[in-house]
Amino acid sequence: MADLRLTLACEDYDRTRALKEGTVKPEGIDLNYIALPVEEIFWRMLRYEEFDVAELSMGAFLVDAARGRRRFVAIPVFPSRTFRHRCVFVNVASGIERPEELRGKRVGLPEYTMTAAVWLRGLFQHEYGVSPEEVHWVQGGEEQPGRKDRVEFDLPPRIRLEVVTDRTLNEMLEKGEIDALMSPRMPSCFLERSPRVRRLFPDFKRVEMDYFRKTGIFPIMHGIVIRMDLYERNSWVAQSLYKAFCEAKDLCFGQIYDSNILRTSLPWTIAEYEEVRSLMGADYWAYGFHANRRVLETLQAYLLEQGLIGQRLDLEKLFAPNTLEAFKI
Repeated sequence: MADLRLTLACEDYDRTRALKEGTVKPEGIDLNYIALPVEEIFWRMLRYEEFDVAELSMGAFLVDAARGRRRFVAIPVFPSRTFRHRCVFVNVASGIERPEELRGKRVGLPEYTMTAAVWLRGLFQHEYGVSPEEVHWVQGGEEQPGRKDRVEFDLPPRIRLEVVTDRTLNEMLEKGEIDALMSPRMPSCFLERSPRVRRLFPDFKRVEMDYFRKTGIFPIMHGIVIRMDLYERNSWVAQSLYKAFCEAKDLCFGQIYDSNILRTSLPWTIAEYEEVRSLMGADYWAYGFHANRRVLETLQAYLLEQGLIGQRLDLEKLFAPNTLEAFKI
């Protein structure tokens, strides 16, 4: 019998590259790996369900599920996780020097529901005492006008959200029309070293490491989902894909720590890797539901606090049950 042909849409990560290149092959699956920018993947998957399997924003996935739309089932693979302190940019004329000074300010973001923004609002509320209702939010395209949210959501009346369609957040930040910007992508004005724009946390690595020491949280951004109709016909694909993603990740981390040759173009890769392991543990990029339950529950708690979901979900039921436990020999 021929292998099942499936299309996976996912960014090109070092930890998934073995799947993309065919070094690792999921059992029983002929995998067509399409590497696309995540914004395009999310839009096409959430709007049109174009792919069999896709990387997906965990925030959008939970918001979608909370509205009763069980279109996808997840496997506990998290290709994108990162700290987001580095993703806050301020106009120098705003006078913002500390996180607490975001109160009453105009803060831009590309999409109100994007996972990065959910984590940042939770971070500012719990670490610095700035609640979402104390900020005037401005939503729009970062580099192109007219960006829209990928999922439907109900905004609590206490939240001030202004939608801008005729200009970009990048332009507004540099001109001082917004005081700050929260975005996973560095705005072009910052990349071009505009003297009018800087990071809120210039020493972001130290701040992020301190955050991890305090909370033990390495924020999850994206997961992997399978279209529900495909899973219901072929439930075995969840376990096959999960095992393959794990194998690809293990291969990647073995290569990172190869001191014979440097796999990346960073001279101190080995030192950086050892520093990260010393702080975060050997399996800091863990897959599996149970290893990540606390991080997922924190993300859900922030979505509830911010009024983006109306009820607590049973997170375990959003994942393919055959990926939640493993056989033993």
